[in-house]
Amino acid sequence: MANGYITTIAKKYPSFRDERLKTTDLWLDGKRADDGAEGLWRIHDTLYDLSDFIERHPGGAEWIRLTKGTDITESFETHHINTRAEGMLAKYKVREATAPRAVQLTFHDDGFYRTLKRRVRDKLKDIDYAPVKQSKLIIDSMLAAAFGLAFLAIRLHSYVIGAFSGLFVCWTMIAAHNFFHQRDNWRMMTFNLAFSSYRKWRVSHAMSHHNFPNSILDLEITYFEPYLSWLPNPATKNAFLRYGSWAYGPLVYSVLLYAEFFKRIAESVKLGKNTFHLDDLVTFILPTFMYVVGTTGLWEVVKMWLFVVLVASFSFGLIGLNAAHHHPKAVHDGDRIPENIDYAVYQLAAVIDRSDTKGSLFMVLTTFGDHCLHHLFPTLDHGILPQLYPVFFETCQEFETVYREMPWLQHIIGQHKQLARIETMTYNPSEKFH
Repeated sequence: MANGYITTIAKKYPSFRDERLKTTDLWLDGKRADDGAEGLWRIHDTLYDLSDFIERHPGGAEWIRLTKGTDITESFETHHINTRAEGMLAKYKVREATAPRAVQLTFHDDGFYRTLKRRVRDKLKDIDYAPVKQSKLIIDSMLAAAFGLAFLAIRLHSYVIGAFSGLFVCWTMIAAHNFFHQRDNWRMMTFNLAFSSYRKWRVSHAMSHHNFPNSILDLEITYFEPYLSWLPNPATKNAFLRYGSWAYGPLVYSVLLYAEFFKRIAESVKLGKNTFHLDDLVTFILPTFMYVVGTTGLWEVVKMWLFVVLVASFSFGLIGLNAAHHHPKAVHDGDRIPENIDYAVYQLAAVIDRSDTKGSLFMVLTTFGDHCLHHLFPTLDHGILPQLYPVFFETCQEFETVYREMPWLQHIIGQHKQLARIETMTYNPSEKFH
């Protein structure tokens, strides 16, 4: 810390971050070691025992069960817009925490985030919820298209059609991300279509990345190191990693979904703990369907299915890793940010939205669009986020914090520049974006 600036939101280096096998369970174990929650659930500086509430949690028991022994401040604040949950906390209070919070993000009542949340709470009383049905119709249609194209691909022996099926599998999975942030529902399980797991992503994405983007607490940064290193650390980024990643990056995209599956197998073997659940069988629904409706042998079905997953994986990586975060103007751990930074201001520092998805719910659902508002209010369906922009922009202006956006091509170019960047920058919330 110097002259009112800090270079990381983590007050200590996360436990287990440098383990070779990086998993969601290990990340949670690290938080249990670092968060000062004393085996309970920590919210701000108070400890609560939510054991009796686990099965009654409206959003699903898993959110509470997984986070025992950790600080859930950021998740609690962003997942509960109304005041009902806050009003219920008193009955579960145990005592005040003895250790300070491990994260340097603030939620002052007169700060940006809570001011915005109050305004959004009021706005939600009057908005049109019809687009929520459109979100469901879009993902259902894409799921049907993925299966329909897979049928044609295997019947016509066409890898071209198979590629389109893979694209729709990718789009369905990205749209499913809208639903696994919400209370338990069947559409969140479509994220499991191609070797991935909504359960794992609820930790790595919703609990880790969403709350602490572009920091050393962000699993979606840690997972890719050292092959794709976005943090501007000259001690860990040699010339090959900085510039060679421009060439082999697309290969990483292509194996992304396969790697998820094999990493979980390795995790199960190494830790002696089964990481698979019944819903992981969703991955095998598509190839089973292809085998039943096809006119070829099993091996031909397997080859076509693996090709579909390959296309889905490449598309998922291309879209996801160039969506909103990795640009030299986006704050990454090591850059200088104001100390005691408000949660919303930090999100604005780490997110640069895509300008070319605005106005199209299909584009938003399939490209991680409206990214900043989604980070701030993840449980709200993407369909209603556009109606919140007026109060969001009003709050940005009031707190002199600039909202930034750019077209996708600039994101792609910027992501490669960020891979090469080792110089640190200073973030000024009110600085105009060029």
